[in-house]
Amino acid sequence: MRIVNLAVSLCLFSASMGMAQTPCGGSFGEFIGDMKSEARAKGHSAATVDRFFASAQQDPKVIRADRAQGIFQMPFIDFSRRLISQNRVQAGQRNAQKWDAVFDRIERDYGVSRGVLLAFWAFETDYGAVQGDFNTVNALVTLAHDCRRPELFRPQVFAALELFERGDIDPARTTGAWAGEIGMVQMLPEDILTNGVDGDGDGHVSLKTSPPDALMSGGKMLQSLGWRKGEPWLQEVVMPSDFDWSLTGLTTMRSVSDWSRLGVRPRTGEFQGAGLQASILLPQGRNGPAFLAYPNFNVFFEWNQSFVYVTTAAYFATRLEGAQVYDAGNPTPALGEAQMKALQQKLANRGHDVGGVDGILGSKTRDAVQKEQKRLGLPADAWPTAELLNRL
Repeated sequence: MRIVNLAVSLCLFSASMGMAQTPCGGSFGEFIGDMKSEARAKGHSAATVDRFFASAQQDPKVIRADRAQGIFQMPFIDFSRRLISQNRVQAGQRNAQKWDAVFDRIERDYGVSRGVLLAFWAFETDYGAVQGDFNTVNALVTLAHDCRRPELFRPQVFAALELFERGDIDPARTTGAWAGEIGMVQMLPEDILTNGVDGDGDGHVSLKTSPPDALMSGGKMLQSLGWRKGEPWLQEVVMPSDFDWSLTGLTTMRSVSDWSRLGVRPRTGEFQGAGLQASILLPQGRNGPAFLAYPNFNVFFEWNQSFVYVTTAAYFATRLEGAQVYDAGNPTPALGEAQMKALQQKLANRGHDVGGVDGILGSKTRDAVQKEQKRLGLPADAWPTAELLNRL
């Protein structure tokens, strides 16, 4: 699920390796022919290129999956309760014990806490049980041909070709997610090339069948994305009722000591990141759960762009390391899809960048909501309400 909610991009035409990139759209057969020519120009042998593309087909199911991501329209409480079951918590605890030595290596070499990787392992593939049945090469060439995000997927096709040359992909048989991610923690081919680790020492990076390979590769990738060793990422807090809600949100960072002086308190224990900068995160406004988001929290967005997914994954990682179930509070009811789209359109009409009128409460929509709440004299907690919609 790493790239499922990236912003829609325009089709790009630029030069690479001395020749024009293959344009998106048009005849699929001609597109594959052009991709093969480009691959040969990059130095791959004609025989290897022919074998790699021999079974490549357009997959309409991939396009349908790309256009249907309604799950990310759910608010945090509903989404997290859907993804976090007692079975997943218990399975995470069992896997933490089973692969304890691997997690020790990851924490030593890459500084990534085991709860984080367990959370991704759980959400991406249910600890390896459900890795996706889409043909990986077909998914990648389909999305590279589609003109919604070709600049994202074209490089992944050539990365998959390189993995094929290494013996780590079978174009006819390798399967994974609809967006081309492979293995237990769902990594794209370029990520595997850059961060793949042979954790079990068998000479191959086998993310589909080897937990040590998958987990260590995920740890190395998170380190490469900026993970800071030994630091927390998310901690539940209790907010004072008279707080200035305009200070909340990921764009405002202050020291933990500053938040403490303003009356913010850990729900249990002590602050985990004393001396660090942090933001106040209110996934469902001032009446819902509240968290302190440390710098490592932002690394989750490098794995997946969905606000609700990232917040849920980060919270689940804390649960797997002993945190209690969050206090859901009593948040104002969420807007329905039609209401959310209407709100986004009104915000866009006022000049705000909401990232698209899609009914999804992402970071850009939250920022716009908070600005309008402040302008209208409403509690500026970035949680859209029917009152705000009516006032606009």
